[in-house]
Parts: sequence; structure tokens; C-alpha cells
Amino acid sequence: CMGVRIGKLFVVFTLLCLSQSALATSDRVKQILREVDDLWRGISSHSVMTMQVKTQHYTRTLEMDAWSLGTERTLVRILKPLKEKGTATLKSGTTIYTYLPQTDRTIRLTSGMMMGSWMGSHFTNDDLVAESRMDRDFEAVISFEGKRDGIDVLEFRLIPKPNAAVVWGKIELTVMRDGYLPLREVYFDEDMKVARTMVFDEIKMMAGRRRPSVMRMVPADKPKEFTQITYQQLELNVKLKDSFFSLANLKHF
Repeated sequence: CMGVRIGKLFVVFTLLCLSQSALATSDRVKQILREVDDLWRGISSHSVMTMQVKTQHYTRTLEMDAWSLGTERTLVRILKPLKEKGTATLKSGTTIYTYLPQTDRTIRLTSGMMMGSWMGSHFTNDDLVAESRMDRDFEAVISFEGKRDGIDVLEFRLIPKPNAAVVWGKIELTVMRDGYLPLREVYFDEDMKVARTMVFDEIKMMAGRRRPSVMRMVPADKPKEFTQITYQQLELNVKLKDSFFSLANLKHF
């Protein structure tokens, strides 16, 4: 009887240790994903960026001013080139408005326009509206931990939770072990085929810490095309009010 009891206690102890280990791993995964999500956000932000778009038919470069407050409010305004200066996009909750200064018109995007190109880039209007967070809306596991091309990395496999408002079938994320800086995100469609890849590059000191300053999106079906966003300036936790993200400010700021 004593042997049976000891055996049962050993099994219970082993299961408890395994459970605690799994919980610690889960907490670690969520912490890392949270850090990646908040790398460019903070409570609020102001940034100056350039966006280069290369397609089969044209290449264009835009300089933009952008502000954000939480995940629900974003205002982006084009500074250059001159012919597009003043064109602006406002995100408020799940609604997007675009202001066109040439015609002095403000357009509210419909649901059928959400998967359309944002500013002629390889990002969609839905990308701008998306409020998903990797630590909240995905079941994530570490799929690899070790060296890739001489760099210590962590690789994650993220599967959307059943009720999450996510259009992807899966995301594979690679981060550096040092500082958890993202290196690559691969997006899969609902058929689990690669749809697009985001590569992060040129790590610099911005807003008090090291961050990738360049993000390049490449569509899988057009590998010679890309959209590259380069951060020129970044400020986090700037003082902004909800009223800043208004239709009046979209048009006149």
C-alpha cells in the first residue's frame, strides 16, 4: 500500500510540475508577443515615415505623418509628393475615412472596400482597421528556439482563436532572442498557403530603445513587388486627445 501511495504522489507531483512548466511557457509566449505588438504603439504615438511602393506598373514614394491613440484611433497624412499633399486617412474604431484635398471630399469606406489597397500599397484598408493582438487573439506556441543564419531566434506558430476577428489562417513569427525584436512575419491564408511576408530590418535607436526601422511587405503571388515603410522619426506616449482624431481634423489639420 505504501508503494502505491508513493507512486500516486509521484504521478501527482510530476503532473503538477508539468502543468507549472506549461503555464510558465505560456506566460513567456504572451509576454514576448505583447512586447512585439507594442513595439511601435505605446499608449500613443507620433511618427514620420516614408512608404515606397513598387509594382509591375509603377514605383512611388510617399512621406507621411502619423498619429495613433491606443489601437482604435489613427490619423495618417501625406506630406510629399506635392500633388498628394494633404491626402489623409482617419481610423476611428472600425471605421475608416479618407480625405481627398484635390476634390475636397471625405469618403467613408464601406465593408466591401476593406480588402482594397491602402494608398496604392500592398497593405489593405483592413490592415489599418485591424485591432487584433497576437497575445490575445491567437493560440501561440514556440515552434523553434535556436540559431538561424548565426542569429539566436525564437519562432512562433500562431493560430487564430475561433472567435477572433482575424482573416489569416496562420502566422509564423520570428524574433531575435536578444530584445525580442521581430525579424519576419509570414501570413498564411485560410487554405494555409503563404499569402505575404513581412521582413523587418535596419535596427536603430528610436524612442529610447532599439527597434527595426524598416518593414517590407512582399505578396507571395507577386514576389518582385513590395511595399517598404521606413521610420524617420518615432515618439511614443505623446499627449493626444480623442478629439484630435475627428473628421474636422482629418480635413483641416
